[in-house]
Amino acid sequence: MQSLMMDTPLTITQIMRHAERVYPNAEVVSVRADNPLHRTTYTEIFSRARQLANALTKLGIGKGDRVATLAWNDNRHLELYYGIQCAGMVCHTINPRLFPQQVQYIVDHAEDRVIFVDSLIFPLVEKLASTLKTVEKIVVMTDRAHMPETSLDNVLCYEDLLAAESDDFEWPELSESDACALCYTSGTTGNPKGVLYNHRSTVIHAMAVNGADAIGFRNSDTILPVVPMFHVNAWSVPYAALMVGAKLVFPGPKMGDGETLADLMNGEQVSIALGVPTVWLGLLQHIQAAGKRLDSLERTVVGGSACPVSMMDTFREDYGVETLHAWGMTEMSPLGTLNSPPRGFDDLPDDKKCELRAKQGRPCFGVEMKIVDDDNTELPWDGKAFGSLKVRGPWVCRG
Repeated sequence: MQSLMMDTPLTITQIMRHAERVYPNAEVVSVRADNPLHRTTYTEIFSRARQLANALTKLGIGKGDRVATLAWNDNRHLELYYGIQCAGMVCHTINPRLFPQQVQYIVDHAEDRVIFVDSLIFPLVEKLASTLKTVEKIVVMTDRAHMPETSLDNVLCYEDLLAAESDDFEWPELSESDACALCYTSGTTGNPKGVLYNHRSTVIHAMAVNGADAIGFRNSDTILPVVPMFHVNAWSVPYAALMVGAKLVFPGPKMGDGETLADLMNGEQVSIALGVPTVWLGLLQHIQAAGKRLDSLERTVVGGSACPVSMMDTFREDYGVETLHAWGMTEMSPLGTLNSPPRGFDDLPDDKKCELRAKQGRPCFGVEMKIVDDDNTELPWDGKAFGSLKVRGPWVCRG
């Protein structure tokens, strides 16, 4: 027997339509190379995403084609996320910190047709341009006044590209199994491996991120994603935050600068920030030296590597900030586990609290985990056994 439920596909276009209709005035603040503090709204983000989709269509880019980004966290990168993915193309985010040879390999392997690049990263692409086999156009993400000089004849200006287009675009009806995003992981042997996400996995993952016992973004939150948008889609912030209409604050090229992060947190009243431990070390060193406070910040989410308990203690005891430890992988979109306090945590002695806080937590619903021995026999969950970790779920890469 079949149910009476509507068979509505789970697509990123749904996130965009919901955010634009329900939270049109939600704010997006960005530090950019060409503007130290740019302000915009969801409405303008999606209007420009439609202009971008028109521009890409005019360039001959179609469904399933890969469009690369080498960019920091800002409003233009967010426009690219939605303009590319909702038009049925694949947004291929690339880490500009990789060795040039790796960037070349990744672009060629993905068969990217267009590259959008931040003006500060353009010199890297300019040097590689003659070796890239499939790239037809390079778009520098700035306005005409800040365009770099170049001898390349296939370079376009982002703002000129959008200005030439209408913001009237009919988003195509997509299948939830259509590919939407691509991210290569270099955390394996040999050449980087591409993880290709689809609309369904991305939407379900974002919903899981917003679970109350996961990260749990709220409409009242102001979110500072210091984790790069080229690092597993900034841990789903560009999707999950827009589901609830939260304010976004992007640090742009200043994501490693403790002073800028502190000023953004205090100036924009950031309530939750996400990043790797080295970022928070730099932030803490700055605010301790400068005698600053973090009055609005409630939570930090830490992943990428283990967070020292001493850092968690400093955040909590000196600044009233709770730290959420998380673990995941590029192949997992990335959320795997998150260490939200379990029932009875407050009643534990301090040494047991420290012991628990040092761990990466429990699997979120949607992630199944086990460890096995060399014979593929499952081992007990006793805190002692160790083996090969296996995971599966609706947002986990199948191979």
